[in-house]
Amino acid sequence: MVFKAIQERFKVKSALKYLEDELGNSKNPSDRKKGITSIGCIVDMDNFSNAEVFYELLKDFSLAPNAIQIIGYKRDNDKNTPFSIQFFTDKELGWNGTIENGHVSEFVGREYDLLINYFNEDRLLLKLLSARANARLKVGFSGVDAKVNDLIFNSPMSDFQTFKNELKKYLKVLKEIA
Repeated sequence: MVFKAIQERFKVKSALKYLEDELGNSKNPSDRKKGITSIGCIVDMDNFSNAEVFYELLKDFSLAPNAIQIIGYKRDNDKNTPFSIQFFTDKELGWNGTIENGHVSEFVGREYDLLINYFNEDRLLLKLLSARANARLKVGFSGVDAKVNDLIFNSPMSDFQTFKNELKKYLKVLKEIA
């Protein structure tokens, strides 16, 4: 039991070191063209349980049906509650900032034009996943380390419509959408 606690503490320490290094490195400019053709969403399902609403962005941005990938995060694995969104938990933290979950590996293996970090609490695993995801533009909320996101919104997470409208407005200003 004591060994397990020490091991978990070292995993967290190695993850923090990885995250510090990753966020400290300057980003290489992507050679991908402007425009939104693929979206990744990292959702804190403890604070926002209706992650399916992100599929509305398919219609709003005129995207292909498989253009959105959503992965959720929950602190604890609740086996009694069915979720249609794949998720990961704190127990899946591995060494050197890895998250030992097949769905996370698949999520990180793709490239995105836009990564939506739909969380407003400074959680280690959420920031790790965001740092590992390959995206040209990352958007999220205030309350999280500013190095994680390129564009930061200061609105409540519970108001998805406002978030969606603001996102569309800023993507038009950045000439990412028409």
